[in-house]
Amino acid sequence: MSKKRNGKPSVKREKDFSRKIFKILSKDPNKLFNYKQIAAALELKDTKSRNEIIKELKFLASKETIEEVERGKYRVVSKNDYIEGVIDMTSRKTAYFVSDELEDDVFIPTGNLNKALDGDKVKVYIYNRRRGRRPEGEVVEIIERARVEFVGVIDIQKNFAFVSTANPKMYTDIFIPKNKLGNAQDGDVVLVKIDDWPAKADSPFGEVLRVLGRPGEHNTEIHAILAEYGLPYDFPVDVEAYAQKIDTSIKEEEIANRRDMRKVLTFTIDPKDAKDFDDALSFQVLENGNYEVGIHIADVSYYLEEGTLLDEEAFNRATSVYLVDRVVPMLPEVLSNFACSLRPHEEKYTFSAVFEINEKAEVVNQWFGRTAIYSDQRFAYEEAQHIIETKGNTIPQEISLTGEEYQINGDIQHAVIKLDELAKILRSKRMQHGAISFDKVEVKFHLNEAAEPTGVYFKVAKDANHLIEEFMLLANRKVAEFIGKQQPKKTFVYRIHDEPDEDKLFNLQSVISKFGYNINFRSKDSVSKSLNNLLAEVQGKKEQNLVDTLAIRSMSKARYSTDNIGHYGLAFDYYSHFTSPIRRYPDVMAHRLLQHYLDGGKSVDEQAYEEKCKHSSDMENLAANAERDSIKYMQVKYMLDHKDEEFLGVISGVTEWGIYVEIVSNKCEGMCRIREINDDYYTFDEKQYALVGQVSHNLLQLGDEVYVKVKNADLVKKQLDFQYLGKKE
Repeated sequence: MSKKRNGKPSVKREKDFSRKIFKILSKDPNKLFNYKQIAAALELKDTKSRNEIIKELKFLASKETIEEVERGKYRVVSKNDYIEGVIDMTSRKTAYFVSDELEDDVFIPTGNLNKALDGDKVKVYIYNRRRGRRPEGEVVEIIERARVEFVGVIDIQKNFAFVSTANPKMYTDIFIPKNKLGNAQDGDVVLVKIDDWPAKADSPFGEVLRVLGRPGEHNTEIHAILAEYGLPYDFPVDVEAYAQKIDTSIKEEEIANRRDMRKVLTFTIDPKDAKDFDDALSFQVLENGNYEVGIHIADVSYYLEEGTLLDEEAFNRATSVYLVDRVVPMLPEVLSNFACSLRPHEEKYTFSAVFEINEKAEVVNQWFGRTAIYSDQRFAYEEAQHIIETKGNTIPQEISLTGEEYQINGDIQHAVIKLDELAKILRSKRMQHGAISFDKVEVKFHLNEAAEPTGVYFKVAKDANHLIEEFMLLANRKVAEFIGKQQPKKTFVYRIHDEPDEDKLFNLQSVISKFGYNINFRSKDSVSKSLNNLLAEVQGKKEQNLVDTLAIRSMSKARYSTDNIGHYGLAFDYYSHFTSPIRRYPDVMAHRLLQHYLDGGKSVDEQAYEEKCKHSSDMENLAANAERDSIKYMQVKYMLDHKDEEFLGVISGVTEWGIYVEIVSNKCEGMCRIREINDDYYTFDEKQYALVGQVSHNLLQLGDEVYVKVKNADLVKKQLDFQYLGKKE
């Protein structure tokens, strides 16, 4: 079987043969195989090949990789070299194997993937585990596919079709038999499902589930983003019908079961284009001079009965998805925009956290429970900001929600100003306790009626945003504390955030040191303080977005769990999500559990809730990816109309294949390929995070300002290629 080269057998060929035999045994580790069964599996019929199999089996047994259990019958030696974990594909058709059992990720060459795809849960055999050698692995079993549905463009031939995806981690196209094309036309963007991957086939076999439209069309691309992450864009008919039948009228007998706060001054502050208002603030001065502040949250759990069709749909979605041009809500509109939304001049059922707060912003009393409210006023953030800045009661026409100048009631004016003062004290205390202030610049677009981007602007958090944020944080923290401190311990849904990974912080340090910044690693406190100083120092500077992004990436991911480890970023020992049940399912769970415990209920099943927490965290990540992709898509679309313009950008990434540049004026990021930078011959210097010109010794490194032009804008891949024009002097 092995070919000879210079009189010696080909070592590679022998290794490949060994591996093939080993793979057959690995796929069924409990079964005994003889040489005939292996020959049949390898489709080898000649005597010479069979003899070679017998020889190879003896060799593998001598290496104790397999064992001879009965005469001539072999099986794989069960070792701890077989480990379960997840495949993390690179864009180069190789992968890394990630497992909790291993300290380092294991490299998987292309030939060892054995049909595993990105995110799949697999069993891997690890070899080269000796010191000084990089361990490599081979996938021996696919335990569970991460996904079977993919979005791509269909290429229809005479008797079959192929679908290729824009996902750089999807290394294969998908074969579609002629009878499974549905009504797809050549070149359509389609959603396909993998049905099978036959042993000898290079590509998996699939079927077209849905035609999304033509590439580059706006709705096609937005629906493709949602489909790529398995997110829906409409509600099933039966769910809509169920929601329409819910009685959403406010009844006096239900108000009688609640704390009636309809006469207390109450208002909402939200983005000007918001339709779902899930939180309101009430304010009154008490006789002792303290303030009663109510944080009132839409009582979604009153309408969303556990175990119903609607509840199942909300749980499966777990979150609303905020794309550039639309919201894909967790709940049908009849609830999200009407019944549950705390609209002005309407009575609503709410779930509330009511605090008595003194002048030092200390909570001296608290109450949690179901309430009824009446919102006296709806403000946009800009309107509330104007009151805070001017201390006046006139809202000018240019920022008014009504389009007309108007006067606000003096009580509301006083409430907004006082709440702002209290919020500033709360924020200051939080920062002193080590909270980290991530006020990352958000990219927003001005859209015309056809949802085409006509301009880019940046959303910056101001006092009015911080006012709402601080009182929502207070409610979330106090609810979590109220249950978390009870004995015996009760199961609850916490929002947790682990300490940052030290390696990621060291990586951050190596980048920011190029700009003259430092992190103090002496203690947990010094790390958070120096991170805050860093984020404050970069405000308004060219490197701000780069440093903000890298700082966020160095943090652990916040997630939901029943196991409370506290929230590092907010510096809270107890934290939950309670304040957005219209758009987040964990908040619905928090409401239900809080009511259950207020009613004297016993602790619920922790394992069941932990699984719900994991699902909610997973869906949150998918939604965040979809949101990010929609921004990238809109940025590419925007840049299509600005192809001939010269832009100033900042180098935001350096790799061996080129530099990433982020345009200062609109935060759009694109790639300048190394081979196309013509003013010198550049090579990548890993230590300096820079491209180095071989003749001029010119450095192109992180944070450098450069001029670029758009060379290519790919809407389907959501990628920008820039032409490098030169460094800013």
